[in-house]
Amino acid sequence: MPVTSRADLRSRMRHRRRRLAADERVAYARCLTRILLHSGLIWPARRIACYLSNDGEMDLGPLFPRLRAMRKETFLPALHRRRLLFLPYEQSAPLVRNRFGIAEPARPPSAACPPQGLDLVLVPLVAFDGAGNRLGMGGGYYDRTFAYLRHRRYWRAPALLGVAYEFQQVAALPAHSWDIPLHGVVTERGLRRFAQPEPTEDDSP
Repeated sequence: MPVTSRADLRSRMRHRRRRLAADERVAYARCLTRILLHSGLIWPARRIACYLSNDGEMDLGPLFPRLRAMRKETFLPALHRRRLLFLPYEQSAPLVRNRFGIAEPARPPSAACPPQGLDLVLVPLVAFDGAGNRLGMGGGYYDRTFAYLRHRRYWRAPALLGVAYEFQQVAALPAHSWDIPLHGVVTERGLRRFAQPEPTEDDSP
């Protein structure tokens, strides 16, 4: 798929997300929350990174109170030097807008949890395929932050779970050398788990 096609797909998917009616968004978010809570992924996870929806993304709002009730530590991504920091998130904590207009916790970088310290990361996306490839917004922040997961002989955590609407699945996306595949994707219709590539002998941390 050429770059122009990726850009076109990104534009079409974003437009379709934004066109969803408010009642559809609410219904889909509730369905997704139920699926997540029964997936077996939430209970064993102690530190979970989420996101605040933007640009029509699937809303994780219904999930946050459930995570608090389960005493999970929740984190939100924040931009920092072309990568992401994961800062603690509390409902009453102040937020600031980054240069893309996305809300982030108003906390110093020193408060961040290292990526390796997370158990589960709920990853927003624009499109995905059946092999676990993800099309994001084009900034590469998640891929750079979790690049160490390519060395799976040494690093296994966290699990990366894409969050999407069912219509965001496409037949195939090209996989680049820098892309970090998802362990699974959850939509309002269910959970898909993807086979992970085996580590090679020349992997090194």
